[in-house]
Amino acid sequence: MTTRRPAEVFPPGETLREELEARGWSQADLAEILGRSEGLVSDIVAGKRGISPETARGLAAAFGTSAEFWMNLDAAYQLSKVRDDGDAITRRAKLYAKAPVKDMIRRGWIEPSDNVAVLEARLCRFLEIDEIDDEPDLSRHAARKSTSYDEPPTPAQKAWLCRARQLARAVHAEPYTEQGLKDAVDRLRLLLHVPQEVRHVPRVLANAGIRFVIVQPLPGSRIDGACFWVDGAPTVALSLRFDRIDNFWFVLFHELHHVAKGEPSLDTDMETVRDDDERPQREREANDFAGETLIPRRQIENFIARIRPLYSARRIEAFAQTMGVHPAIVVGQLQHHGEVAYSSFRKTLVPVREWITSSALTDGWGAELPAHI
Repeated sequence: MTTRRPAEVFPPGETLREELEARGWSQADLAEILGRSEGLVSDIVAGKRGISPETARGLAAAFGTSAEFWMNLDAAYQLSKVRDDGDAITRRAKLYAKAPVKDMIRRGWIEPSDNVAVLEARLCRFLEIDEIDDEPDLSRHAARKSTSYDEPPTPAQKAWLCRARQLARAVHAEPYTEQGLKDAVDRLRLLLHVPQEVRHVPRVLANAGIRFVIVQPLPGSRIDGACFWVDGAPTVALSLRFDRIDNFWFVLFHELHHVAKGEPSLDTDMETVRDDDERPQREREANDFAGETLIPRRQIENFIARIRPLYSARRIEAFAQTMGVHPAIVVGQLQHHGEVAYSSFRKTLVPVREWITSSALTDGWGAELPAHI
């Protein structure tokens, strides 16, 4: 809708002066009629004071008009004195709808600016688009979500993916081969028993031709991990939204299955939806691969058949040692199979962020990286 603006707006005091002249009244006369001070009337005529609702009612009664007439005069005049920032506000609103600008500035992904045109140019550069109405090219990312597989990525998720893509370009990796990935999975399988061993993950993957980055999630993005291609090279990006050893390894192997299949993915809320019937086939296959790699299905089912329901920390630790994995991975598999509550054996679910961020290119948790790597 187009708002028509008058070519010129006059202060209500000029209209009031004309009404006084037409009646031959002085300002003192009007003050007496209204029962108000001469100073009040003088300030309104001089444009030094606005018209309050009470004064508007008095003027309406004195001159036979409506109170709305005087209030509208004053509102139009006051509005005319305000600098018109409508276009800048509209442009800024579009930027904030496009991406979580405030969070991105806080994270150092884009530099702040009071000039909306400059801020728009910086956001376009970050998203790698020419115009703000364009969409970033995420054709090599596929939204594979545990919550809704039909919805496109949200603005926060798109921003996270773009940042992960920036970081991936700065990571060196050998040429990718399918055999290299298979060998990498075997090597990673040997690291599952101790939390500190996660620090070797970036090197193992780089040797297999896979770039690996960590990007702290933006508020509300609910991202766990993603698989995508940059300059023809596969990349795995994790968010460490849940800083636990079992979650780290499960999400990593889940994404590596997508790499093996050549499938881009954006996985969110992986722990929320636990019914595999709600997931697409490719996501069920990725979950099966992750679970089988951590603990072969036959082995975990045999353990369940032998122990159920008498699970204990001692028995879990003994089985974990036999399988060459950390006890938390056993707990995670038991939770996935619905054998133990998600509140059980919490002490085993140790964090790994300290170890993995010491060796992986990381954005977040206070790590200061330039806006453009």
